[in-house]
Amino acid sequence: MDSTTHVDTPAMTIGELQDLSFAGARPTTHTSYPPERRLTPEQLEAYLDRRSYAVIGSARPDGRPHASMSAFVRHGTTFWLPTMTKTVRARNVAHQPWLTLVVPEAEDEQHIAVLVEGPATTLGLDETPTHILGSYGGDWVTAWIRVDASRVLSYAAEDAAI
Repeated sequence: MDSTTHVDTPAMTIGELQDLSFAGARPTTHTSYPPERRLTPEQLEAYLDRRSYAVIGSARPDGRPHASMSAFVRHGTTFWLPTMTKTVRARNVAHQPWLTLVVPEAEDEQHIAVLVEGPATTLGLDETPTHILGSYGGDWVTAWIRVDASRVLSYAAEDAAI
């Protein structure tokens, strides 16, 4: 299927993926992310729809961590990151095709954080769906990294503006 006809159709919603992620989480995760502090599926969708930047974590070929900011476009449970073909992140994905995204907001008792992780691949512009290409302006973009979320966790502090 070419990039003009490709459509992402998520097997599940981001909220369903979060529920599945917490169902398989260890007890320490449940302690750190208690049910009453998690975003509901509706809140999670709305939060991610209003955010456009995340901190991206990857691993360098020698195992050292690499973190940087990136814009993102979300479609269902797929996150698309605009990039250039020879960036550190693109090289890291070629070596270790897995990324984490942290989408934070605010501080202290108002903070919200969504953590996403999953397999990643770098695609040329000719391999990227048209609806993604048109969703982010930037003549510097020469490639896109596709992250298929396999785990999603969220936390909203008590006074967070959700």
